[in-house]
Amino acid sequence: MLRSALILVAAGKGERVGGNIPKQFQPLSGKPLIEHTISNLKKSFDFNVISIVVAKNCRFIGDLSEKPSSALKIVTGGSTRTESVRCGLNSLKGKDIDHVYIHDAARPFVTEALIKALGQALETHSAAVPALKIVDACKSPEGAAVNRDEILRVQTPQAFHYDKILSAFDEYAANDAFADDIAVAHKAGLSLTFTQGDERNFKLTYAEDFAKAEAMLQTPTYIATGSGFDVHQFEDGGTLWLCGVPIECGYSLKGHSDADAGLHALTDAILGALAFGDIGDHFPPSDEKWKGASSDKFLLFALEEMQKRRGKLQHVDVTLICEKPKIKPHREAMRSRISELCQLPMHRVSLKATTTEKLGFTGRGEGLAAQASATIVLPE
Repeated sequence: MLRSALILVAAGKGERVGGNIPKQFQPLSGKPLIEHTISNLKKSFDFNVISIVVAKNCRFIGDLSEKPSSALKIVTGGSTRTESVRCGLNSLKGKDIDHVYIHDAARPFVTEALIKALGQALETHSAAVPALKIVDACKSPEGAAVNRDEILRVQTPQAFHYDKILSAFDEYAANDAFADDIAVAHKAGLSLTFTQGDERNFKLTYAEDFAKAEAMLQTPTYIATGSGFDVHQFEDGGTLWLCGVPIECGYSLKGHSDADAGLHALTDAILGALAFGDIGDHFPPSDEKWKGASSDKFLLFALEEMQKRRGKLQHVDVTLICEKPKIKPHREAMRSRISELCQLPMHRVSLKATTTEKLGFTGRGEGLAAQASATIVLPE
């Protein structure tokens, strides 16, 4: 079986990104950029050896050097990229390596497909490099047109037969500098081919690249929408609770709990978006524990379940259907209470009222109905 090694070039200063730390060690989503790169490389391919080439006396390698691994080596590089790669290649001598992949530490989004294509290319060539066509119009600094069909954007990892690229580097003096490893291979006459690159596999060079990378590392999400509907009849006496607001009107809503139809509908809407049953499943009317209970508890339960799933409530919409009581005098208080319970700004809480034009049980004033929808962003 072929043995493959990775050389991760991490000895550069990375000054264009700014800051006092080389870019490959700057934080990205809570950990150094280089750790994201290593993690993705390990997921993409089972390398027999990984040589991480760092600057002399590098004080940022810390955690990496403390993580025991028979496959991982820390190697001191040189003053140029070419020298550092040479150091990495020399560190692999005697390890029976067939293929070597040389990668920039500042490219954290390498994929399995990209590495697989390089490995396949090495079956027929001595060197392979991922590349992308240029889609923008190209000009020289003087403004002259440049034929973009004659130019490619090359990426890393750049892959080689180990013995051939080692010999190619050995042909040149230690102070020779090349733009990349393919330049060495090309000068040495190695057979070279290009594989399909990946736009996501960009090199973090400037501060704005870190912002782009942060966005890419966010957990993929989807939007879930749930709906809820509830009905309660009126009964004489008591306090009518609606959307968390008490209304003294000489009658109330009949139910096992406080019968707040608005909050019940909203609770079911959230549970629906979570595909987690309905209010009756979690708070059955047969359970005396919930007799007279405030419907705040039901809504807060649904919100806690949402938080367990790392969901984020974006918007709620409640429609009250009744001839009585009049909703308008209480509308803003209801919105405010829902906003407070759901921890949503007021502009994301909609509350409306309508009638059935004297039709049906609500039209006859026998009770009221509530309908609600909830929009939640959930991780995939």
